Amino acid sequence: MTVRLILAKGREKSLLRRHPWVFSGAVARLEGKAQLGETLDVCDHNGKFLARAAYSPQSQIRARVWSWQQDESIDIAFFVRRFEQARQWRDWLAQKDGLDSYRLIAGESDGLPGVTIDRFGNFLVLQLLSAGAEYQRPAILSALQHCFPQCAIYDRSDVAVRKKEGLELTQGPVTGEIPPPLLPITEHGMKLLVDIQGGHKTGYYLDQRDSRLATRRYAQDARVLNCFSYTGGFAVSALMGGCREVISVDTSQEALDVARQNVELNELDVSRAHFLRDDVFKLLRRYRDAGEKFDLIVMDPPKFVENKNQLAGACRGYKDINMLAMQLLNPGGILMTFSCSGLMATDLFQKIVADAALDAGREAQFIEQFRQAADHPVIASYPEGLYLKGFACRVV
Repeated sequence: MTVRLILAKGREKSLLRRHPWVFSGAVARLEGKAQLGETLDVCDHNGKFLARAAYSPQSQIRARVWSWQQDESIDIAFFVRRFEQARQWRDWLAQKDGLDSYRLIAGESDGLPGVTIDRFGNFLVLQLLSAGAEYQRPAILSALQHCFPQCAIYDRSDVAVRKKEGLELTQGPVTGEIPPPLLPITEHGMKLLVDIQGGHKTGYYLDQRDSRLATRRYAQDARVLNCFSYTGGFAVSALMGGCREVISVDTSQEALDVARQNVELNELDVSRAHFLRDDVFKLLRRYRDAGEKFDLIVMDPPKFVENKNQLAGACRGYKDINMLAMQLLNPGGILMTFSCSGLMATDLFQKIVADAALDAGREAQFIEQFRQAADHPVIASYPEGLYLKGFACRVV
């Protein structure tokens, strides 16, 4: 007998619009017994079928939808179909843009909630972030090996969000060779080193690929400040765009060391690149007080907000760093500023940047808008998938 999750009356509307989450408050009862991550049928209060979903009793997101078809089995063949569908788009992008690295699976937007897979050359880096994804691990791995037999698989499911699902953190090789300490990839003519085993997320921020390329438009003869630089992708792009100097700032010396290697790997003039281990907030204030000026500032901070209770504090943080950045720009200088917080809506972020300009005593013109690269699609029924947003502002 199929286990069923019955919704309270009137709580099926989001599923009818094909939003893939069922929150705990929408649930009336569970009919039968289900293991952590097991697939069950979600039904409305009258028992009418709505979706097949993975059960997560410890999470506020009580179920995540795998399929809208009642007769579709969630098995190896299911994941093969999903992987092949996702692969078509990424293969086209890779050929068009000359990529050897990209996001292969973007969770809900590829019909696989809780599953993130990045491809770096012939390495697939896997993150299983939900109870359902973990329950289906054997099927997912079998499907990956079927679709990508030439690729090694490395697990980076060492993400704190798994604890909310009642899961332990895992990391390590799954199949094939172990990734080297630093794997070279190519991106818009740049060579970049990726630390799959120990780097942030899956090893690199592939979602900022197009924004890094855009940096070159504004970099000619510019003095550039690259804040929260990580391994220096924006710095390399600025140097390729002809900047006269770029200062990369991060709290991680290890990341800054890789940033220097990336500059050298691309045979760029390392004398024009400087690497500072420092707190960005404190450094911006010191630079302001010292009268330092720049022509281009890249502001790409980590996520400031994890839940709604943190949103007000995050708004203050974003406003503060953008105000300080604008105070450091020469007239006509460019601020490229980003938020990767999914709870930070684009219009709210734009308002924060506008308020920062007022507090800085500067006029800001929005001249370009950014989002995650096209290998990170956003399915229409799941707007939360648009987590990365950014603007290029001309500050006068």
